[in-house]
Amino acid sequence: MKSLLKIFFVLFMMFTGAMIYRYFDHKADDAKMEYNSDLIQNQFKNVSKLIVTEAKFSQVMTYEDQQKYMMDLLSFKKKAVVIINADATVSYDMSQIEYDIDEANKIVRITKLPNEEIKLYPEIKLYDVEQSKFNPFVGEDYNKINAKVKEDLLRKIEKSTLKTNAQNRLITELSKILIVTQSLGWKLEYQDTVIESELDLNQQLKL
Repeated sequence: MKSLLKIFFVLFMMFTGAMIYRYFDHKADDAKMEYNSDLIQNQFKNVSKLIVTEAKFSQVMTYEDQQKYMMDLLSFKKKAVVIINADATVSYDMSQIEYDIDEANKIVRITKLPNEEIKLYPEIKLYDVEQSKFNPFVGEDYNKINAKVKEDLLRKIEKSTLKTNAQNRLITELSKILIVTQSLGWKLEYQDTVIESELDLNQQLKL
């Protein structure tokens, strides 16, 4: 009888110990998961800044306009050389990143990345201005010049490395998030694709 009691007592203690271990082990896992989640969220906060890539552009253009009267028998021309020096920026507001944290599956899903913003700051000067009192320079002319300048600058930006350099900076910031998730044993996803390297980020951003 005493032997049965001892066996029962030993089994009871083993069962109780196992339950206590599972309870505290589960608590430890929850605490670790919460800690990892906090680290990932802090990394997103660390990259929540404005990335700005700058460049300077210069160009010379000629502006002409001609007014004709009396069935084109009379015409009055105005003309000017336009010198443009412009600063241009391509920026990403990293605070606009949207993401979900799936703690159960240890996955961080980036659901939205910021759009690029292109800003132009042209300085325009007119030289060798030719005009007449019948066709003088007016506000509409300056509006046309500004529109043409911005159109040309945007075309130059597309052909330059400015946008590529800005995108590279975006990838660098996102790589910091990738490093943290990988170091914690989590996965990073964007557009339903697992991101494992900067190359993956680069390919996804160019889709």
